[in-house]
Amino acid sequence: MSGAQPMFNRSGFLKGLFLAGGGLAAAPAISPFSLMAGEAPGGVASGGLTEPGELDYPVKDLACSLSRPITVAIMGAGGRGRTYARYAEKFPEAMKVVAVSDIRPNRREGTAAKYGIAPDKVFGDFHEMLAAGRIADAMVIALPDDLHYEPAIAAMAQGYDILLEKPMAQTEQECRDLLKRQRETGAIVGVCHVLRYAPYFQALKSALDDGLIGDVISVQHMEPIEYAHMAHSYVRGNWHDSKATTPIILAKSCHDLDIIKWFIGKRCEEVSADGSLIHFRRENMPPGAPARCTDGCPHEATCPYSAIDIYCNKHKHMHVFDLPQGYTREDVMEKLRTTEYGRCVYRCDNDQCDHYVANLRFEGGVTAAFSMEAFTPWGGRRTRVMGTRGFIEGDGGRFDVYDFRTGRKRTWAKKVSEIAAYKGSGHGGGDLALVRDFLMAVDRHDESLLSSSLAASVESHVMGFACEKSRLSGSKAEVRI
Repeated sequence: MSGAQPMFNRSGFLKGLFLAGGGLAAAPAISPFSLMAGEAPGGVASGGLTEPGELDYPVKDLACSLSRPITVAIMGAGGRGRTYARYAEKFPEAMKVVAVSDIRPNRREGTAAKYGIAPDKVFGDFHEMLAAGRIADAMVIALPDDLHYEPAIAAMAQGYDILLEKPMAQTEQECRDLLKRQRETGAIVGVCHVLRYAPYFQALKSALDDGLIGDVISVQHMEPIEYAHMAHSYVRGNWHDSKATTPIILAKSCHDLDIIKWFIGKRCEEVSADGSLIHFRRENMPPGAPARCTDGCPHEATCPYSAIDIYCNKHKHMHVFDLPQGYTREDVMEKLRTTEYGRCVYRCDNDQCDHYVANLRFEGGVTAAFSMEAFTPWGGRRTRVMGTRGFIEGDGGRFDVYDFRTGRKRTWAKKVSEIAAYKGSGHGGGDLALVRDFLMAVDRHDESLLSSSLAASVESHVMGFACEKSRLSGSKAEVRI
């Protein structure tokens, strides 16, 4: 093909990302829009490509065939617990929710009413549910981060199979203890690394396993948290305190460390990490800002982190308020006046990093560069994989595979959200697909049906703890599995 080649727009969001110092060159920017526009990624001459072809990795059906419905107890009926319970609505022949525990009456009573749970199987504090003994085949543990370890240990002792929300525990030793207990009891324990079950990530993994780009040499992966999500969850919300929960590399990004390790398929040996909290600090508070956005803040009309704008105007993250049907704007304003979600982001007691980078070295010298960024206008994940015969670039919904020899580009871009069974399944369909595989593993007592078994997930958790050790010490950290 002759003529001038179109130039890649380097004003994209990853400009200069993955500069790790020490002689590494700047990686071309991944534009979140370039893939959707059909442009070639930075460094690939689009004029040398053939017409795109479609990669036909199919989307697996969410339904599953079991010997009987699996009974499940939901411990923690917040956003995550309710999400996993939703599988029982779509596929009642496979899953039956028979018990619920939550300290908030409206959550436990709402869940009980939805699934017809008997009154004697509705509990407040999780200790009450444990005191009742084994009342279901399996248990979903979706409590706050600091309440994963204790009930998981107890539930395994009672004979439960468990679907355990991530992070599995607050310390590396607790993670190792959970694995030890799981091996002793033989329980099926799946960790909620839901990205492994999303059709997009499964298709990308299949492309790597099929050798479409040869041997993997290096990975670049970015998690853009999105500015409002950062303010909601990690400044104002439940995960604002790294000591009470877990550091953000585990609370948010253990998904990403897990995906990187899954793609590479080798043991991580060493990490080097850096990051800090720069912006959401009192010294950056604009003059005259009150304690709450509802207290007549003179900057409310222009502040991007205004609680009034995020919740009342843009209706983001509304699930945390447990609002009644037909709620009004005033109902939301009252929540902002009385809960942590109305606080000024510059006057919170938060300590989570608002940017975080990590370089990871795997067996055989394979490397990965990870970046978690709060200050983006969108969420999702962006990934590049460099292989000996080709290159992959993906934006969380679509990925392109480039073959060096032929110059051919092939694309996977299935519209998962338009598939009827997947509607309402978060994380690109991974939430309910995880439940499907967990139920099959329980029914057949076969841990191999879960890609995120406890043993597999411990490894990425240990990587996260090593990253935090490196960040705090300013030196490299060894990963010991």
